[in-house]
Amino acid sequence: MIKTSLRAASVALALMLAPLPVMGAGVEHILIDKQQWPFAGFRGQFDAGQLQRGFQVYQENCSSCHGLKRLSFRNLVQPGGPEFPENSVKSLAAGWPNKITDGPNDKGKMFERPAKLSDPILGPHKNEAEARDAFNGALPPDFSVIAKARGIEPTAPWYTHIFLMMRDIATGYQEGGPDYIYALLTGYKNAPKDFNLSDGMSYNAAFPGHQIAMVPPLAKDNFVKYQDGKGSLEQNAKDVSAFLAWAADPSLNERKRIGWQVMLYLLVTTVLLFLAKKRIWSRIKH
Repeated sequence: MIKTSLRAASVALALMLAPLPVMGAGVEHILIDKQQWPFAGFRGQFDAGQLQRGFQVYQENCSSCHGLKRLSFRNLVQPGGPEFPENSVKSLAAGWPNKITDGPNDKGKMFERPAKLSDPILGPHKNEAEARDAFNGALPPDFSVIAKARGIEPTAPWYTHIFLMMRDIATGYQEGGPDYIYALLTGYKNAPKDFNLSDGMSYNAAFPGHQIAMVPPLAKDNFVKYQDGKGSLEQNAKDVSAFLAWAADPSLNERKRIGWQVMLYLLVTTVLLFLAKKRIWSRIKH
């Protein structure tokens, strides 16, 4: 019995620690590599410098199609985020090309005005119909929670998923979204000769079906250069992926800090309650 239990435990541990990529019948499973992120795990925190670079990539390459309507300009100032100077963000909001529709005014009409710190970071389109008209029926998604809406699909057999879930819980893994976004941004390649690529589509190794309507937003010869003059496709992709991860969870730094404080409080409380119980019941005869 003991040997059987140990053997079962060994198998479970092996399944938790080793990825098992397989191909289901008629279904292609795409293996997405896990990246190293400063905000990963139970103690990881967002790096303000990386988030600032990521916002630059978003502003220059993504904002012409995608908005961040669940994120306000003031979030760019708050601790735990990019932490831009407030005056700089005020100027950024005032000059943002996508104006805020407000009103009605004294004449009962709606009007457009420059954005303020409290306003959301809007995309270029007023509504879904306008966006679809601009992109031949395709709808460019809002990027506010795109890092939460995307993730890595397990490539291992279905009966190992519970062990993979246990592994992710034990390691605090929650970076599937940015891992996927990074793989997508760096996955644009020339289509294989035997691949039937539809008109107007781009080949992407990380996208299901390998055909995507979005043209490559980044390229090796057309990447965003940072203030220090440096930059690359891979660096741009990693920085903007980190920024989108923060946009989907702007309170991550504070949440983790409070979480550790709560765990410490519960630990101390448990010890005190145990000592109190021992003290009280030590005087009572059993």
